[in-house]
Amino acid sequence: MKAAFFTLGCKVNQYETQIMEQAFQKAGFEIVDPESEADVYVVNSCTVTGVGDKKSRQMLRHFRRKNPNAVIALTGCYPQAFPEEAAALMEADVITGSADRSQLLPAVLDAIDGKRVVHVTPHGDDETFEPMQAEGMLDRTRAFVKIEDGCDNSCSYCIIPKARGHVRSKPLKDLERELESLVSKGYNEVVLSGINLPFYGRDLGVGLVDAVELACEIMPRVRLSSLEPELLSRSDVERLAKLDSFCPQFHLSLQSGCDRTLAAMRRRYNTDMYRKVVENIREFFPEGSLTTDVIVGFPGETEEDFEESCRFIEEMGFAKVHIFPYSRRTGTDAAEMPNQVPNAVKTERCSKMAERAEAVRQKFLGEQVGKTESVLIESEIKNGMMQGYTKNYTPVVLPAVKSLLCTVQEVVITGVSGDSCIGRIKNPPVGYDPMGMF
Repeated sequence: MKAAFFTLGCKVNQYETQIMEQAFQKAGFEIVDPESEADVYVVNSCTVTGVGDKKSRQMLRHFRRKNPNAVIALTGCYPQAFPEEAAALMEADVITGSADRSQLLPAVLDAIDGKRVVHVTPHGDDETFEPMQAEGMLDRTRAFVKIEDGCDNSCSYCIIPKARGHVRSKPLKDLERELESLVSKGYNEVVLSGINLPFYGRDLGVGLVDAVELACEIMPRVRLSSLEPELLSRSDVERLAKLDSFCPQFHLSLQSGCDRTLAAMRRRYNTDMYRKVVENIREFFPEGSLTTDVIVGFPGETEEDFEESCRFIEEMGFAKVHIFPYSRRTGTDAAEMPNQVPNAVKTERCSKMAERAEAVRQKFLGEQVGKTESVLIESEIKNGMMQGYTKNYTPVVLPAVKSLLCTVQEVVITGVSGDSCIGRIKNPPVGYDPMGMF
């Protein structure tokens, strides 16, 4: 039988989809593309915004039209946060949540036999990290490994604590085994991921940097996914700076550069605290990069607040800013706040901020020209070119040579083209043909 998986949301969701695919493969299923004909379709949902819920419902209907006789399953954060709403979606034959992925396969097998299964396990206070080990994801250069789940914060706009439960962490021994397996399969880089990654280890008596130090003993290159700035201490940054394998790209979640808005969001820092963290990073990682997320149009955000946020982004000099209009999320305090910003205003502000953020990004890319950086070459792109990333996650485009894929090369950055830098191999291998095509 054939099974197809469609994933919405974050890298953690993508990692968990891989775990579920592995379980189905071991049970004898052939995993196919979600646009192919399949006997089973699984939608791994995201519920960060109401738009995510809408997309999940759309995909259920899409797969039902595609194959009326297929078994269709909805799993992940949406049914976990809103189990009654999800259970009412009759397009789905199986409804499970994010608390216990091992129950998905048995539920699908029951549905193949004609039984509709709705089973969402509530998160509990005594819940521990669900054992799971990836065998490799997406390509043979970079792997994502989930080491933390859950969030104990209470940001006013966020439903994730309800969808993911309290903080729990992958034991270091389990992480070691997983990383050794990935290295043996040829992976050169790992991204340590989590729902609120800096909380890693609080339930185990260790910390995030302990996990990074372990990973750097095993993997050639180690990255971190999104970080909460107030949880990254100066001593943590100093320890990270001693690790040769650590890639100095810090995705520091900001959400707003306005202190009044940050307080309304119930974030646990202000711009002065954020600025201090950035100063620490730049002291120990002068060649590092900073990226971030920003929400525009939060309830009560005035033009003055928005302008303050834009100025802070420019001051921080981010390599890249991911900008999102505030999305009213049912079940959160922010959804009931007064002075909701009209959609047209949010759209206009997103456009204005994007223009200013792009100017900052172009400045960052220009500052990379002339440097020699190690680049992990990942993929072929159009026009006979290939692309890779430096340790600080600067995209670099090079002439395509098949033998260099999945390798780390020293590259001289010679210029900027659009959203990427361009470069040349510093010491080409014997037989290197920069015009070689795939």
